[in-house]
Amino acid sequence: MNHDQLSRRGLIGLAGAVATGAIAVCLTRGLFDGPAIAASGPAPTFTLTEAEWRKRLSPAAFAVLRQEGTEMAGTSPLLREHRKGTFTCAGCGLPLFSSRTKFESGTGWPSFYDHLPRAIGTRTDSTLGMRRTEVHCARCAGHLGHVFEDGPQPTGLRYCMNGVALNFVPGPMPRA
Repeated sequence: MNHDQLSRRGLIGLAGAVATGAIAVCLTRGLFDGPAIAASGPAPTFTLTEAEWRKRLSPAAFAVLRQEGTEMAGTSPLLREHRKGTFTCAGCGLPLFSSRTKFESGTGWPSFYDHLPRAIGTRTDSTLGMRRTEVHCARCAGHLGHVFEDGPQPTGLRYCMNGVALNFVPGPMPRA
């Protein structure tokens, strides 16, 4: 065994030990609990079978709303939507956000600092090795995105939504 082989084997072993240690820390701190360990909001009242959802939604909307996917940043036309109106759930049509609360977050997803009353539910999402607060539609439980505590006043919140999970209805803006 030459010196180069020994160095490579040593580095591979060290990398394995570091990865094992990191996984152990994540497990002991509860970072890999799996999704949806705590929920808030009303129980869904609009339910369909998987086949009915697939027929109703585009493949991209189905992947986000029903399988908790995420669209690529910067791809939603709703990112550039600035007219007065209401953003509704693409799954069931429930009004979710007023355009009055939309702001440019620079993240690549439509962002809002508040939601309409009784429009959303939340739950803890521990996927990807981090804790986040998932936002879902209160009526159909469709995954919309996540909420973070780095938004503008008056709430200080940023509801970072997948545009494919929303529709926009122009017109009078409801109060948040």
